[in-house]
Amino acid sequence: MVKRNLLLLLQFVVAVAIFPATGWSADTDFIRVSDDKKGFVFEKSAKPFVPWGLNYDHDETGRLIEDYWEKEWSKVEEDIGEVQRLGANVIRIHIQFGKFMDAADKPNAKSLDQLGKLLTLTEKGGLTIDLTGLGCYHKADVPKWYDELDEAGRWEAQARFWEAVALRCAASPAIFCYDLMNEPVVPGSVGKAKDWLGPAFGDKHFVQYVTLEAKGRERPAIARAWIDKLVAAIRKHDRRHLVTVGLVPWSLDKPGLSSGFIPEKIAEPLDFVCVHLYPESDKLAEAHETLRGFNIGKPVVIEEMFPLKCSADELGKFIDDSKLHAAGWIGFYWGKTPEQYRQGSTLADAITLKWLELFQSQRAKVVP
Repeated sequence: MVKRNLLLLLQFVVAVAIFPATGWSADTDFIRVSDDKKGFVFEKSAKPFVPWGLNYDHDETGRLIEDYWEKEWSKVEEDIGEVQRLGANVIRIHIQFGKFMDAADKPNAKSLDQLGKLLTLTEKGGLTIDLTGLGCYHKADVPKWYDELDEAGRWEAQARFWEAVALRCAASPAIFCYDLMNEPVVPGSVGKAKDWLGPAFGDKHFVQYVTLEAKGRERPAIARAWIDKLVAAIRKHDRRHLVTVGLVPWSLDKPGLSSGFIPEKIAEPLDFVCVHLYPESDKLAEAHETLRGFNIGKPVVIEEMFPLKCSADELGKFIDDSKLHAAGWIGFYWGKTPEQYRQGSTLADAITLKWLELFQSQRAKVVP
């Protein structure tokens, strides 16, 4: 415990030494939830802030940022610059547990330093970060010791992760929010999950279980206890930045497939709610009904969207009509510019180009 406290103190000293050089000061305006609980404003100016952003979850070859942000920093700079040119004010950065924790109670100082470098870069360009943590996207990057922890041990290690990250980021206006985990799930009340990770989508695991077995407990109660622990870990060092969690659309309290993270039962410790929505052609009304279910008296951000199951035009209409319930929108950027996509020849190139063109054209309708 003494060693861990000394390490955290050292990280704080380093953070204080780094942040003044970036231009961050007591006069910097941070983002908070608006008084009417429907959106976001800057703390001092009270000007509205509408999240309009892009997920930077991997590059054009599928690499995660941690795979290249040390040896290819110039690529990170180029991609961040392109995200800014596309008109985003938020970039969603995904960081993996295994890259930031050397042991259950030992953060990786080198990764935290790189994160600090990223904060400096985004702050200078006027971007804010939706920092999504605890990723296990590449199974090869998941430490064996982490998989072997029981529920209590895993939650404790996850809390140590967020303590270290929050300590490093607390003074930075580059942070829009902390997203506790991408698409967490509590397994069903009967049986036991075989793995902490959900099925892979391509070569990545986007869904994680927060426990392997309910053991008679109510699923939302497990989800709430997990959220409580991680929010408390963040608040030890950062009481200012917003906290949320990225939920799958099948989190609502209705028959059928459910994540166990029922919004109205788990969201009290969170500052706002995030949902991942991919509208389907000719089913836009269903997508709006799902979105409405996440509107529980706190701002709602659509943290993932893309014309995966619909056309770009249909997604544009969905965005237009979603303003009744949504306070922010975040799509995707994968390391290539619109011009590079125009030179491509694949269907994926054409779809992504349409998406980026939509993102640029919609900005004026969304951001004041």
